[in-house]
Amino acid sequence: MHEKQQLLLKLIKEDKNFGSYSLRTIAEKMNEVNKPQIAKYHLQKLAEAGMINLNLKEGVIKPVEKGYIKSTINTFFSLPIVGTANCGPATIFADQNVQQYLKVSSSMLPFTKKSLYGLVADGNSMNQAKIGKDKQNIESGDFVLVDSSVTDYKDKDIVVAIIDGMATIKQYEKDEKNKRITLRALSSENHLPIFIREGDDFVLSGRVVGVIKI
Repeated sequence: MHEKQQLLLKLIKEDKNFGSYSLRTIAEKMNEVNKPQIAKYHLQKLAEAGMINLNLKEGVIKPVEKGYIKSTINTFFSLPIVGTANCGPATIFADQNVQQYLKVSSSMLPFTKKSLYGLVADGNSMNQAKIGKDKQNIESGDFVLVDSSVTDYKDKDIVVAIIDGMATIKQYEKDEKNKRITLRALSSENHLPIFIREGDDFVLSGRVVGVIKI
């Protein structure tokens, strides 16, 4: 996210009256004096990313929160997308790591607990995985649904692991004999497993519970 958008989002979250300000005033708060179009541009980018509800005509500028969005027809869910797996910095689920919100019909989700978050898959190391009732695989660009509330991981679970500051999606196996954890790719391509000890510096950031295909 652009640094100006990060600042703008912070200001919006801190000020409940933000929607009452003119674009010129908002620009001043962004240290862009006499540049209302700069303010409008970054507001629109935040709205496109699903981070804010924006209606300048009605003076609505509000942050989006994860959870239900009620409409007259369907129930939608604002799914926080916290980053990309296999690319970029650690993406442990936390509100400060949310990069955008994906508006999804609740009927497309396995459940709508607030512990649910999303990642964008990068690469095809799990293109032979079978996720959820529909046994979907994970291909590059897919939205991967993760339950961050899981603490008891079982063999064959598909997990998000944070290793050396990187997020990766792999199959979890606990190797009692060798006192280690093995993270395996399930792929048509050749990917070596990852071996870690329980005392190593790593984090399991949730169990994969669904996939939204692009």
